[in-house]
Amino acid sequence: MKKILSAVVAALAAMSFTAIAFAADVDKPVAPANSADVSAPSGDAEKDAKAAKAKVKTEKAKAAAEAKTEKAKAKAEAKEAKVKAKADAKAAKAKAKADAEAAKGAAVPAK
Repeated sequence: MKKILSAVVAALAAMSFTAIAFAADVDKPVAPANSADVSAPSGDAEKDAKAAKAKVKTEKAKAAAEAKTEKAKAKAEAKEAKVKAKADAKAAKAKAKADAEAAKGAAVPAK
């Protein structure tokens, strides 16, 4: 057990020393020669970002309008179905009443 524990500790120590050695080799970024070169792309980036935000905003508005239209369409279809079901029920009730009257008239003998 001691051998395994000492091997694990040695491996951890070796990894931490390796990490320190590689961390010291980091290259520093090169500064641009002209500061005007840095600000120009930034302006373009801002314009692109604004354009992208505007595009996303219009797409969201379009999607919201489409969703609203679909919702209204579904609501209208549901209302039509409800009206049709009510009319069908009324027609079925009228037919049942007419059938009952016909059966009543046929059951009573004529005098």
